[in-house]
Amino acid sequence: MRSWKIAFAVTAVAVIVVIAFVVLRRGDSLIGGTAGAATPSPASFAMPVPVTEIVKKDIPVYLDYSARTESIRNIALQAKVPGFIRQQHIPDGTDVSEGDLLYTIDPRDFQAALEQAKAQVQRDIAALDYAHSNLERGSTLAKSGYLARDTFDQRISTAGQAEAALAMDRAALRTAELNLSYTEIRAPFGGRLGRNQAPVGALITVAGTPLNTLVQLDPIYVTFNPSERDLIEIQRARAAGKIAAEILLPGETQARHKGELTFIDNTIDRSTGTVVARATISNADLSLLPGQFVRIRLPIRMEPDALMVPQAALGSSQLGKYVYVVGEGNKADQRLVLLGPTDGSLVAVLKGVSEGEHVISGNLQKIGPGAAIRHSLQ
Repeated sequence: MRSWKIAFAVTAVAVIVVIAFVVLRRGDSLIGGTAGAATPSPASFAMPVPVTEIVKKDIPVYLDYSARTESIRNIALQAKVPGFIRQQHIPDGTDVSEGDLLYTIDPRDFQAALEQAKAQVQRDIAALDYAHSNLERGSTLAKSGYLARDTFDQRISTAGQAEAALAMDRAALRTAELNLSYTEIRAPFGGRLGRNQAPVGALITVAGTPLNTLVQLDPIYVTFNPSERDLIEIQRARAAGKIAAEILLPGETQARHKGELTFIDNTIDRSTGTVVARATISNADLSLLPGQFVRIRLPIRMEPDALMVPQAALGSSQLGKYVYVVGEGNKADQRLVLLGPTDGSLVAVLKGVSEGEHVISGNLQKIGPGAAIRHSLQ
């Protein structure tokens, strides 16, 4: 029994040895010559990367701030005479022009007062005409001695009183005309109506509840807070001429609204070290509303001969911002850089690169310092 087990084990080992020999022979033939070329060594692989030439360019230097829009004029529309609201002529939220009729107060009481004032003027004109005629007759009689001096003086006084009464009546007439005109509430300037607060039929009083609000939208103010340090640059630029202002809404990269810096406050806030400044911005499309958060950019000077690289070429590390340039032997040369102002998709590099070098602008995550590269100029 034991010899049988030994023989079986020897046979199994022989079979395994034969199978291993066959497998190794086949492996040699597969590796040896069917593909033709050998697999390249990782050390000899060059990563393809796009590169951009570093060029000099004159670019504007901006100061950039968070800002808030403010209306130049924002008023409550109130009545100058009491009465019932007869009609609202323009719906809430409508853009109106200067002089547009907005509300009408019931004018009947004021129309009656105007007619009464006109009648009073006509009555006193007649009284004044009679007093003047009586005075002229009295003057002739007084010269001939047929009229006492005291009676003549009374006629002079009567004519003077009639003139004064007529002047008072004419003033009352103008007041009545004004009161009647106040029953029509018109827009004092172009702007946008708010929400109505005096429905038709409501009784309003002088200086009572406002009827509505009117806000001027074009132009509009944009208020921001530059620091003391920035204020020095702004004042230097302002001394050289007007400072333009560009407004960007959230999500915008190109400014659609432009104006100019028009106001800098005369004190600095001690708690924040900032000053209130304001720009006046054209808002012809009425897309800016008071209270809106925006960004404002002030171009204060030009930076000559700035070395520009794509912002996509920038990398970050614990040591700061860096770029890769094409070094000797087509290897990636990492350079720490000092950045300056941006201009669209480009950024100025103040230190770390030279004009004419080629900066790697893609595949940055696949290369490292000294990595072999195969570059193509974009």
